[in-house]
Amino acid sequence: MMKRIRLLAIIAPLCLAASCDRAKPGNPAATTAVKAHARTFPVKGVVLELKSDGRTVVIQHEEIPGYMPAMAMPFKVKETRDLTGLQPGDEISFRLLVTDEESWIDRLVRLGASSPKSGTNVSAAGDEAVSQANPAPAFNLSSIPPFAFTNELGRPVSLRQFAGQAVAMTFFFTRCPIPEYCPRLAKNFQKASKKLAAMPAGPTNWHLLSISFDPLDTPPVLRAYARRYSYDSNRWSFLTGPPEQIQELVNGFGLSVKPQAGTIYSHGFLTAVFDASGRLQSRWPVGGDTSDNLVTEILKAAQSKEDSPPSR
Repeated sequence: MMKRIRLLAIIAPLCLAASCDRAKPGNPAATTAVKAHARTFPVKGVVLELKSDGRTVVIQHEEIPGYMPAMAMPFKVKETRDLTGLQPGDEISFRLLVTDEESWIDRLVRLGASSPKSGTNVSAAGDEAVSQANPAPAFNLSSIPPFAFTNELGRPVSLRQFAGQAVAMTFFFTRCPIPEYCPRLAKNFQKASKKLAAMPAGPTNWHLLSISFDPLDTPPVLRAYARRYSYDSNRWSFLTGPPEQIQELVNGFGLSVKPQAGTIYSHGFLTAVFDASGRLQSRWPVGGDTSDNLVTEILKAAQSKEDSPPSR
């Protein structure tokens, strides 16, 4: 018994020390663990903006080979001190880490002062990009002009063909790879559609619309993207259309969308749900996992009657 006590007295401090050592940020073992589950990319760029949350910086970055083209993108840091001393216009190098669910940057090094290059593509600017001062007015699906949409199968689509159905729509582009942005929106639709389809007594009068900002998102590109999310074309469509018509549509929702270099857009988040009578039921300008909220709204929207008042 005394031998056991002495042995525990020796082992316990060693275990505690090992545990504390693993918790240290600079510990090589911890760094190895990060690398084991995240892809890493060395990147260079220019600081455009430092967000008020102290953890987000918008960087106009160079092409990241094998991941995404040059564009401006908001990136998050794990530690606020990583952004200390940075100013808009600073040229920096950094490391981008990406998992299936999140991304962040670290190892930021200031290389010098520079000016943002003109004509660089710009991606999603985050939740704050949505204009809160210009909320979308209440309107019907039938009030939207007859835009010339084309789906991922190359077939023409009219919003009027969804009369009597609950319709959820969002906006994205396929070349946005950061998991918190456009892929997150697709995952929300993916999860919601699976939950709705699995309900034994669930509604059947619903449809999801993912509308691309990017003229390069042709039907074959959209089809390949849709297959990545195991979509059901009977329930979920990926749409493209003339850029000026897409712009007019997002303006109607009060969504901030800014063309840059004619191909990619700076945009915020928006998901909108129309009820079965065609009225705008709800909209939310946020990212994150909103699949449960989406299911709740679609269930409500599918049961809506013509004489029921729209919710705000």
